Amino acid sequence: MHYEEHWGLDAPPFENVPDPKYYFPSPKHEEALHRLLYGVEARKGAIMLTGEIGCGKTLLSRALILQLAKQKYDIALIPNPSFEVTGFLTEVLYQLGINATGSKVDLVHQLNDRLLENKKKGMDTVIVIDEAQAIEDDQIFEELRLLLNFQLNDRFLLTLVMMGQPEFREHVMALKQLSQRVAIRYHLPPFSAEDTASYIHFRLKTAGSKREIFTKYATFRIFQQSGGIPRNINTLCDLCLLLGYIDKAEKIDVSIVERAAVDVG
Repeated sequence: MHYEEHWGLDAPPFENVPDPKYYFPSPKHEEALHRLLYGVEARKGAIMLTGEIGCGKTLLSRALILQLAKQKYDIALIPNPSFEVTGFLTEVLYQLGINATGSKVDLVHQLNDRLLENKKKGMDTVIVIDEAQAIEDDQIFEELRLLLNFQLNDRFLLTLVMMGQPEFREHVMALKQLSQRVAIRYHLPPFSAEDTASYIHFRLKTAGSKREIFTKYATFRIFQQSGGIPRNINTLCDLCLLLGYIDKAEKIDVSIVERAAVDVG
């Protein structure tokens, strides 16, 4: 324990890890989550969520998965899709619990078998690709498009959820055949000043805080310095709590934020 006891916290509130209990339901994040849920539950085929680095896409992917009942959905989460085609398909099958080997054709057949097996069980198959901008091999984009051909006359057998940075959106838009398959798309913006203040309060409360730690002006300065990007807010707030603890401060004021901002850059 470092500064937690000084501030009356049970845990560090601003860790940059995708812990679903720290999912903050801002209006924009809730809209994104509802769009994702609708796309999955309505079997829309392909869904795309984009946002700047650190906007909370990974945390949203975990929040989405928690909302999907395990008995109804067979989910493959691909947190790092930087494979060639065969490796990508192998990873998808592995995340579905299948240790697969063989050629690309063999892997596609095994995936198709799993989709049909899930259909017979009354389950839907969902592939969630995080950090999709890391896909370097355009053949994977073609394979994603072909995966969406796994369908019956009245429904898709597979729902593909793709999350990535803005350049991923541009890449998909340039691939017309894949872009036309994306039924739902949403771009996640940074927080507003009001959302930033609420976010900071929410994270502190979730970590056990029973009082206001950041002054109103401090939270606004954090918004200005962070650009409303959750990851930047976390980094800055964490350092503010450390500096405040070292200073034995009772609150985090603008002067502490300014000092932290110099170190964060």
